Amino acid sequence: MDMKSKWNAKYKDRLNELKEPDPNPRLKDLSVHLHGGNALDLACGLGGNSIFLAQLNYHVEALDISKIAINFLQEQAVKQQLNINPRVCDLTDVTQLKMALSATDLIVITYYLDRSLFPFVKSMVKRNGFFFMETYFQSPKTAYQTISNQYKLKPKELLNEFSEWKVHFFEENDQEGRQTVFCQKV
Repeated sequence: MDMKSKWNAKYKDRLNELKEPDPNPRLKDLSVHLHGGNALDLACGLGGNSIFLAQLNYHVEALDISKIAINFLQEQAVKQQLNINPRVCDLTDVTQLKMALSATDLIVITYYLDRSLFPFVKSMVKRNGFFFMETYFQSPKTAYQTISNQYKLKPKELLNEFSEWKVHFFEENDQEGRQTVFCQKV
């Protein structure tokens, strides 16, 4: 099964049990720093983060490989009259991605890891703009997870990768096996 089919099937299943997608709780907690502008939600899924950001006066470009997820988010944006532009996009093609977008005030990535996006993020976030990322990391307490280590961050990886930025929040949660960073380009 190719990636598009895999994610379309996954989101189709999620829509059968979902009322409304929720934003990431840590992103929500950090929203005191967020004051609107342009935002890019990479691997947006069903759009919980995109909807939340649009409600904070961001114009959101929301990208995902799943047409099912993007169609759902488009419907939500119209229904709620939100400034969201959802598009189907394969994030593994960074060259095409960069040509299609302009510099932005905020980039959000949750539970998607492609390390080749880190230079893209660094080049696309405007000075004083923000980057929020949360995904799985290699924790001894979550070694049982079926997720390959290829898709898990190493301990303190995001902190090290964005060390030249001002880090407002960093957490490694061993119990949940997640790593979170919220930082600002200086």
